Amino acid sequence: MLRQWLATLTLAALVPVSASAQTADELIAKNLAAKGGLENIKAVQTMRLTGTMPVGQGVEAPFVMELKRPNQMRLDCTYQGMTATQAFDGKTGWQLLPFTGRREPQVLPADAVKQFAAQADMDGPLVDYQAKGHKVEYVGREKVEGTDTYILKVTLKSGEVTRVFLDAEQYLEIRSEGKSRGPTGGEMEIETLISDYREVGGLMLPHLRESGPKGGTQKVKMTIQKVELDVPLDDARFRMPR
Repeated sequence: MLRQWLATLTLAALVPVSASAQTADELIAKNLAAKGGLENIKAVQTMRLTGTMPVGQGVEAPFVMELKRPNQMRLDCTYQGMTATQAFDGKTGWQLLPFTGRREPQVLPADAVKQFAAQADMDGPLVDYQAKGHKVEYVGREKVEGTDTYILKVTLKSGEVTRVFLDAEQYLEIRSEGKSRGPTGGEMEIETLISDYREVGGLMLPHLRESGPKGGTQKVKMTIQKVELDVPLDDARFRMPR
């Protein structure tokens, strides 16, 4: 759920000389500066996102996503009077899905835990990527819906590969691309369009993500209505109930 979905790469050999002069570290530095600066990014200890997301048949449901350092995350989505929860406490991923008739929390499978661990990184994979064991490469340029972008290939420590597309003028992420497991268990390539950046507490944060299978016409829209920084969040909120 809420996985970022992603787009097509252009060969670096086709990139103009002026663009190829860019390095991954230079692009990352410009990206972090555009977001508000590394110091401001790292200063945020907790974050709460409130918004809506589709749950099928044209119905939008409210959700609350909470994040806390180090690497803790919780997502609550309410529909028809019931609240579904998925969470990660830094080690264990779990979910509670009353819609399925289950009233007890369940441990998430290893693949899902790996995805949640990546999402629970408040700073994102580009911040201190080497210390985290990730690898980032600049691989070329491409237009995304008419906008020139620089493309970074991000190989996470877990082995998962994503591609991040930075606006060539603003240096903010406007698209991401990668693979995720579909409903049948097979891998599918997904893409996410990232937009509606707004200033919150000195940081530029996106308020709209549109995700779906690469090349598909249908996108799932995750709309952020409110962002709160440094709200009190107890560690117990992220732990699996016993």
